Amino acid sequence: MLDQARPYALLIGRVTVGVVFLVHGLQKFLDNGISGVTAFFTQMGVPLPSLAAPAVATLEVVGGIALIVGAGLPFVGVLLALQMLGAIFFVHGGNGFIVADGGYEFVLTLAAASLMIAFSGGGAFAVDNIWQRKRTSAHVTA
Repeated sequence: MLDQARPYALLIGRVTVGVVFLVHGLQKFLDNGISGVTAFFTQMGVPLPSLAAPAVATLEVVGGIALIVGAGLPFVGVLLALQMLGAIFFVHGGNGFIVADGGYEFVLTLAAASLMIAFSGGGAFAVDNIWQRKRTSAHVTA
C-alpha cells in the first residue's frame, strides 16, 4: 500500500512546494517590484543585489513551475535549496529559528523539501518521469 501511495504523496508535496515558490517569486515581481527587492537585498548585504534580485525572483517563479510540473527536478531542486541557504545566511540566520521572529525555520524547511524533491523522482505525473520512460522505451525498441 505504501508503494502505491508514494507517487501521489510525492505529487502533493512537489506541487505544494512549487506553489509556495511560485507565489513568493510572483510577489517579488508584482508586490515589491524588483527595485524593492534590490533595495532589501542591499540592506541585507546580499552581494550584487541588482543582479541577485531578478535572479532570485526568476528562479522562484521558473523553479516553482518546474516543481509543479515535475521538470528538471534534480537541477531545479538543488538550485532552490541553495537559494534558501543563501536566504538563511543573508537574511534569517541572525534571527534564530522561529519564523515569527524572522527566523529560518520556513526557509530551512523549503531547502530540505527542495532537496527531497530533487532526488525523489517527482512522483506521479512528473514530466521527468514521462521523459525517462520515453527514453527507456526508445532504447529498448531501437
